[in-house]
Amino acid sequence: MKLLLDQGLPRSAAVLLRNFGIDTFHVGEIGMSSVADMDILIHCRQEMRVIVTLDADFHALLALSGAISPSIIRIRIEGLRAEGLVELLRKVLEECSEELELGAMVTVQINRLRIRRLPLVID
Repeated sequence: MKLLLDQGLPRSAAVLLRNFGIDTFHVGEIGMSSVADMDILIHCRQEMRVIVTLDADFHALLALSGAISPSIIRIRIEGLRAEGLVELLRKVLEECSEELELGAMVTVQINRLRIRRLPLVID
C-alpha cells in the first residue's frame, strides 16, 4: 500500500511509516504543499497512492467526479502526533486494506471506522 500524507498531518509520520515498510510520502516532501486538492487527487491516481487527510474536500471532489480512485483515509481525530498517527494508520491498513485496494473512502473517528466504496453516489 502506498500513502500520501496531506498538509496538516505530521511530516515525520511519513518517515516512521517508511520505517515500517509502508511506502509513504508527505506532500511537503514532494513539493505539493500548496497545490490544489484536485492536483493531489490526480497525482495519487497516477501513483496508485491512498490519500491520508484531515480535509473533507476530497470526499466532495470524488463524489462530484464519480471516480473510483484514489482511495482516501480521512482522519477525524484532532491533535494526533506522528507516533499516534502511525499506530492508527497501521490499524486502519490492517483492517481496510482490501477495500482501499479496490477503491474506498475510509473515515476514521475515535473508536469508529466508516468505509464507503467508490464511486460515491450523490443522493
